Amino acid sequence: MPKPMHLCGFLIAGPVVHSHAIWRNPAHETPFLSLDHYVRIARLLEQGCFDFLFFADRLAIADRYGDSHAAGLARGDQDATRMDPMPILGAMAAVTRHIGLGATRSTTYDAPYNIAREFATLDHISGGRAAWNVVTSMNDGEALNFGTVPHLGHDERYDRADEFMELAFRLWDSWDEDALVLDRAAGIYADPAKVHYVNHRGPWFQSRGPLNIPRSPQGRPVIVQAGSSGRGKAFAARWSDVIFALQPNLERMHAFKADVAGALAVAGRPPGASKVLMAIMPFIGATRAEAEEKQALHDSLADPVAGLSTLAAHANTDFSSLPMEATVKEIAASGSQGNMAALRSITPDGGMTIAEAGGVYARGVMCPRAVGTAEEVADQLIAIIDSGAADGFVVSPAFLPDTFEDFVGAVVPLLQARGYLRRGYGGGHLRDLLAEGAA
Repeated sequence: MPKPMHLCGFLIAGPVVHSHAIWRNPAHETPFLSLDHYVRIARLLEQGCFDFLFFADRLAIADRYGDSHAAGLARGDQDATRMDPMPILGAMAAVTRHIGLGATRSTTYDAPYNIAREFATLDHISGGRAAWNVVTSMNDGEALNFGTVPHLGHDERYDRADEFMELAFRLWDSWDEDALVLDRAAGIYADPAKVHYVNHRGPWFQSRGPLNIPRSPQGRPVIVQAGSSGRGKAFAARWSDVIFALQPNLERMHAFKADVAGALAVAGRPPGASKVLMAIMPFIGATRAEAEEKQALHDSLADPVAGLSTLAAHANTDFSSLPMEATVKEIAASGSQGNMAALRSITPDGGMTIAEAGGVYARGVMCPRAVGTAEEVADQLIAIIDSGAADGFVVSPAFLPDTFEDFVGAVVPLLQARGYLRRGYGGGHLRDLLAEGAA
C-alpha cells in the first residue's frame, strides 16, 4: 500500500522565499505587499489538498555581510522585507475551510502569554487549523532590535525555549474543555472552577495566567520545528508534531530521519510521533527540456551576492573580508549549526568556496530540486517517501504563484491517482489531518 504523503506550502511574507529570484520573475510582477497575493496562494494550496502552509519569519533586516544592510537591500535577499504573517493568516482563514495555517514566532523575543493568546485566537477563528513554527532567534540583528546584546548562546536559546513551551502549554490548558458554559437562561458564562491559574515561576519566565481565551478547538496549535543541530533535534523531538528539514540530498535525508527517530525514543515518544517533511523545489514542464529551461531561467536570476547576504545572516557571521575562494569549512558560525553542516556536506571534503555557497543560497538555500515532467517529479517524490527518508514535503516555490500552479495542476492529480495523496479533506482539525493516511 502507498504511504501517505503530507504536503506543506512554504512562504515568507516578502519578495523572497528559499528562491532569491522570486521577485525578479520576468513573466509578471510578484505583489508580495498585497493581501490578495497570499489569499490566492492559500486557495490554490487548499485546492491541491495540502495539509498546511506556513510562513517563515525573522525579526531583522540582514546586515551581517559587510557589517551593513547595503548588499541585502540592494539585491533583495531573504530578509529585505518580512511582513508579520499573523494578520495574513487571519485573512487566509476567512477564505479557506480546510488547509492548516502556520506562522513563525520566536521564543527568544516574545512572551509565552502573548504567543499562547495569538495562536489560541487563530485556532478559534480558523476552526482548529493553527500551526506554530517555533524558532529560537539566532542573529545579532534581531538582538539589536530588541535591545539584547549579544544574543543568547545556542544551547541557552533552547533552554529558554523549553521553559517557554512548558508555560505556553500550561496556558493553553488553563481552560478545561467544558469550562465555557454559555447558559443564557441562567446567565452563566463559564465555570470558574474549570479555569485555572498557572502561577509559573521559572528561570526565564513568570506568569500567573490563566489565558483569557477559552480552550481552542485543537487545545493547542500544531507545533512545527526545524532544529537540525543535536540540541535542536532534541527540542523538536520533545515538542513538535511536524519537523521541517532542509537537507540537500537523499543520503542526508535518511540520516536526518534516523536522528529524529533516535531523538523521539530518547524523549519517550513513539516512532512517527512527529512527521518529518523535507523541503523540495519543483521545476515542472510539459517535457524535461522545458523543466530544465525553467530551472536555468530561475537560476540566472538568483544573485549570488543576495545569497551571501542571507547566508551571513543564517551563519550570524560576516565573512565578506574572506577571499571568495576561501571554503565554507573556514567559517566559524555562531548561527544555524545545522545549515552550516548541510552546506559543508554538499562537497565531499567541505571544500565549497564562499562564492559557490553564495550561488547555492541564492538559488534556494540548499533546497533540493525535483526537475522534469509532472510524471518525473511525482516519481521523484514517491521514491523519497518509499525509501523512508521523509513523511512528506515542504514545497518551496521558485516563482509565485507559478510553482504552486504547476504542482497543483499537474503533480497533485498523479499523486492522488497513485494513492499517495488524499483526494479531499475530512472534517477534522489540522492535527487530525496530519494523522490521516492516503484516501
